Amino acid sequence: MGYSKTEYFSEEQNQMANMFKAMGHPARIAIIGHLLQVKTCICGDIVNVLPLAQATISQHLKELKKAGIIKGKISGSAICYCIEDKAIHHLALYFDNISQQLEANKNSCC
Repeated sequence: MGYSKTEYFSEEQNQMANMFKAMGHPARIAIIGHLLQVKTCICGDIVNVLPLAQATISQHLKELKKAGIIKGKISGSAICYCIEDKAIHHLALYFDNISQQLEANKNSCC
């Protein structure tokens, strides 16, 4: 995250912002969708699925991994990727909390 006074926000707020930022590109959403669809770690077949160059896909994978949304494991000369369950669970809890608060305040909003 660039200079945006992140020190004034909680660790959770910064973490959520980093995850949202990492997911803020349709290619990254497609990568997550593919990882969910194959239900296993994948090593190189994302290039065969998305209409992007290997270097571009590698950059997107790097951003998703840096945000903790996916994890990677070295297997020979390749890195195999899969969804990081804990991160997805954390996102789900975040949105569940928002949903509950909206439901509780349903009649008190404009």
